[in-house]
Amino acid sequence: MTRYLSLSDLLRFAATALGEEPVVRDFGLLESALARPATTLFGQDAYPTVHLKAAALLQSICGNHALVDGNKRLAWAATAVFLVLNGHPPRIDQDAAFDLVVAVSEGTLRDLEQIAAALADLTTVPGDG
Repeated sequence: MTRYLSLSDLLRFAATALGEEPVVRDFGLLESALARPATTLFGQDAYPTVHLKAAALLQSICGNHALVDGNKRLAWAATAVFLVLNGHPPRIDQDAAFDLVVAVSEGTLRDLEQIAAALADLTTVPGDG
């Protein structure tokens, strides 16, 4: 069963990533980003894998610009925690994570399958250590 993040989780991650309480421009955009990975269509998950769900979360937080500042930092923090909660912890590769978040944020990487593949490359497989 997939574990999802809450709005309070997201706000806590933002405060940690920013070192201060985030200034939220639009709570609805944060809630929308949180809801996207759990979307179902006709009873089927719109994003059937953990990495696709994580990609949807990352893309939505980056693209929605719900915070006045810190959207990219929040996007990575939330995505990393989502992956950990669902058994796919990211390896510590700050440069690769940074490059991925910037590419998604700038729109040079838009395809959700490609974002999911990049996230899969950054995560450990259960049992891999």
